[in-house]
Amino acid sequence: MELRTASSPKDVKHYTTDRLREEFLIQNLFVAGEIKTVYSHIDRIITGAAVPVKPLVLTAGDEIRAEYFLQRRELGVINIGGKGTIMVDGTTYELEYKDGMYIGMGAKDITFASVDEANPAKFYFNSAPAHKTYPTVLIKPEDCVKVELGSMEEANHRVITKYILPGQVESCQLVMGMTSLKPGSVWNTMPCHTHDRRMEVYLYFELPEDAVIFHYMGEPTETRHIVMRNEEAVISPSWSIHSASATRAYTFIWGMVGENQDFDDMDAVAMKDIR
Repeated sequence: MELRTASSPKDVKHYTTDRLREEFLIQNLFVAGEIKTVYSHIDRIITGAAVPVKPLVLTAGDEIRAEYFLQRRELGVINIGGKGTIMVDGTTYELEYKDGMYIGMGAKDITFASVDEANPAKFYFNSAPAHKTYPTVLIKPEDCVKVELGSMEEANHRVITKYILPGQVESCQLVMGMTSLKPGSVWNTMPCHTHDRRMEVYLYFELPEDAVIFHYMGEPTETRHIVMRNEEAVISPSWSIHSASATRAYTFIWGMVGENQDFDDMDAVAMKDIR
């Protein structure tokens, strides 16, 4: 498990490109036959991925000082690869492309597997500290709350699919979902915002290998950018904007943890104020 410490906005404004990438960019998550994890001190979120060629068991490791991974945590998972299965304490769940799961605190035995090893599942996950056990749920995107926003004129016509949130799939603090841009649209979360009460991690995917995405971060008047590519993730502190434009349409998974689960609790940044 890779460990990342928190960063002050006063320091970040002086970072070089390499330092920004070192602190906030998560690369090489999807490795065949492995589970990769990154632990951030920002709200203690764990971002990870499992690509099972053979079945892979999720273990706690030494870093979280637990008997098993979800002893004091909850987990949200979305599959962005081939058909796969997740076995939770003896019960097996099948996940097609873009199916998700919420796995509650206390689940001890978690195994990721692929139905076709030649086309393995790619299980992307976020995990947050938990204080209560909520039911484990298989999540189908067609059953989720969907919101259509933006327009082609603004190059941000998109559909937001909410997987884990109060009133739909309950959790202690984790909120998770997916945003898909329509063909011809390239902007997300612009006009931008911050939310002091929770942080966020974005995973960008469905980009061709030669495409790039510019993720914008930083304080609204001290913006920076990180150039990203397909299936890379980025950590966004609560004080930072989180927006992007790309060379073509794309999809991203957002995961939020922190004090507040209210999706609409955000501090908007006027276009005239961003710089």
